[in-house]
Amino acid sequence: MTRVVAISNQKGGVGKTTTSINLAAALALEDRSVLLIDLDPQGNCSSGVGMPKADNKRGIADVLLGFCELRDVVQPTEVDGLHIAPATRELVGVEVELVDAEEREFRLRSALRSQASRYDYVVLDCPPSLGMLTVNGLAAADGVVIPLQAEYYAMEGLGELLRAVKQIRKGGLNRDLKTSGILLTMVDRRTRLGRDVCEQARQVFGEEVFDAEIPRNVRLAEAPSFGKPIHAYDPLSRGALAYSMLALELIAREEGVATPHEHDENARPALRVLSGGGVA
Repeated sequence: MTRVVAISNQKGGVGKTTTSINLAAALALEDRSVLLIDLDPQGNCSSGVGMPKADNKRGIADVLLGFCELRDVVQPTEVDGLHIAPATRELVGVEVELVDAEEREFRLRSALRSQASRYDYVVLDCPPSLGMLTVNGLAAADGVVIPLQAEYYAMEGLGELLRAVKQIRKGGLNRDLKTSGILLTMVDRRTRLGRDVCEQARQVFGEEVFDAEIPRNVRLAEAPSFGKPIHAYDPLSRGALAYSMLALELIAREEGVATPHEHDENARPALRVLSGGGVA
């Protein structure tokens, strides 16, 4: 059964696109077939897997506007099992184009209907706003992963998104939408602020917060400039390990598969190293 996971937060700069790319890659390395969809007009998710939006002739914008089918824009990446429906420059104008369109909130859901069964997971990189593109993502998703930056104002954006999820459910756009989990990102446990934000999030939201935490990591920050997921750029880095742990935890939550606890030193996931176009 395909699981559609939206990565969303209304606050920018929280690691949303980084999470979309690297969670999708980590899921693929766990032998899941994954489709990554770039719904953000900035196109950073596409460039992060080596497909800058300026180089793409067709993308998810063409699908949402009804010019072609989803299968016509999907492309493979260098990670085995990971495909992407990229952004193009035209994605910037899609929300305006959809203003008077029929079933405008359900364009993505309709597009996925005939194609999603090919994949175990569909990961949606949503824009940092509550516009029509994000609404399409939330209307199509089974669950939402919410990146939460371990900084002072982080809770503000989180509250807005949680309210939006409730509105999507109550308004009938997607009554089955759930919160898949809250992900702590850019964590620096060397600072008191970083530790306090993590502790507060776990106190307030309890088990909704993933055990996995994404650390501040230089290699993780460098990877997008090379057009690679962290597992292809530096598979033994702390960032790669963190996203592998997140993938295992998400699989456990969504599929009921046992996974090691993040802090169990005797039960770390086996990291596989990417070499060229495949897994070594």
